[in-house]
Amino acid sequence: MYRVSGKSLPSWAFILIAMLLGMATGVVAGDHILWIKVIGDIFVALIRMMVMPVIFVSLVCGMIAMRDVAQMRRIAWKTLSIYIVTMVLAAALAMSLAHGFGIGSGLGYVASSQPGAVASTIDLTSLMPSNPVKAMAEGQVLPVMLFALFLGLAINLSGEAGRPVALLFEAGNRVVIRLVQLVLAFAPLGVFALMAWLTASSGLSMLTQLAALVGTLYLSCLLVLTLVYGSILRLSGLRALPFMTKMLPVQLFAFSCCSSNASLPLTMETARNRLGVNNSIASFVLPLGSTINMNGLAAYLGAVAVFTANAYGIELTLTQMAMVVAATTFGAIGAAGVPGSGLVVMSMVLSTVGLPLEIIAVVAAVDRLIDMINTSTNISGDTLAAVLVAKSEGELEHSVYSGA
Repeated sequence: MYRVSGKSLPSWAFILIAMLLGMATGVVAGDHILWIKVIGDIFVALIRMMVMPVIFVSLVCGMIAMRDVAQMRRIAWKTLSIYIVTMVLAAALAMSLAHGFGIGSGLGYVASSQPGAVASTIDLTSLMPSNPVKAMAEGQVLPVMLFALFLGLAINLSGEAGRPVALLFEAGNRVVIRLVQLVLAFAPLGVFALMAWLTASSGLSMLTQLAALVGTLYLSCLLVLTLVYGSILRLSGLRALPFMTKMLPVQLFAFSCCSSNASLPLTMETARNRLGVNNSIASFVLPLGSTINMNGLAAYLGAVAVFTANAYGIELTLTQMAMVVAATTFGAIGAAGVPGSGLVVMSMVLSTVGLPLEIIAVVAAVDRLIDMINTSTNISGDTLAAVLVAKSEGELEHSVYSGA
């Protein structure tokens, strides 16, 4: 909460105001305001500074809190199932809208080359944390997560001998949460700077077909955020409105920074303190989701596949569309929660059904605009999974979830 003239205003209101003021400043000042990016970069750097400590300490504490091994296995399967279902729904919805609107059909491109080969195997050894300290220093999220899970399990299996270590991590978790609150106090300033720079540098002039792609993705993500997530919550017996309103500050921050990892500290605070998700559930589900659950990216990749097919006059069969949905789901799982990750896995998705790769250079022009709404959708999907898993495990405080 922030105070203006003695009155408290919710943090999301200040973030929204900062976002709108930043956009207006970027339009009016143009190139003269590009210097402000350094302020936004400093704020994002502060957020990134917290990512590894939050992931490591939270996951260890999450494992410590779940002393029932059967419960850990049950929660993991529930979490992964929710992630896969929501990513498939997001990809299918975006492809349906892209096909219905016929985006890209006005480009009339002709492929100049065949798609290159894409590696079909994953080096699983790269996920093994041979040096956990080095992995933390280099920002390798998955190895750090794996080490944290093993360490938390080892502390649990150590019984009373591991209790002092458990207390140390529980104290560390409280310190990390306090650090998060200190840094997030500067969120309005950081969001203002980022939005001013983005508006001034990118402008609003886009080609018609690219604008159609951007519009389709925004519509797809908004439908996922409201219709898909809302329906899933109602089917689970929860009201959708509290989730939608309490997630708004996180969505606005994610919209400006375009990073699921950078948004993780705020996402975790919201899930715990405003949505009533038990700490043990939030500490496991949310760090995992920031790495492998990319609903917005799945929608992005699916829409780009249809956009590419239309641009080159290629008719996709139902089988090919199903292959694209599968490829976008697994591609999204393998993508990093950082800006620009969509372009990294796009070649894999397009190659799955033999689509030309030249379109990537065209889409790159609007990637940042799309990445903004994608990230908001991604982190909302992570939190949705945390809420659903917590409810199924009896670890959701309904009074907190439904309260103001």
